[in-house]
Amino acid sequence: MKAAISLIQIILGILLILIIIIQQKGSGLGTSFGGDMSFYRTKRGAEKLLFYATIAVALAFVLFSLIGLMV
Repeated sequence: MKAAISLIQIILGILLILIIIIQQKGSGLGTSFGGDMSFYRTKRGAEKLLFYATIAVALAFVLFSLIGLMV
């Protein structure tokens, strides 16, 4: 049981890292060199899906971490 929870945590951790890296590649380089994003922008399409996937995977990771502490 403990090994299965640890394996799930590793998979969720790697998945969370990959999702965050994909999101970072989507952001423009303008802000890296001092550009200002002064306009309001909404998330659409794949960007919105990645945003919600990040939240879901992070919550699953925290849940399995708490379960792992109790077992």
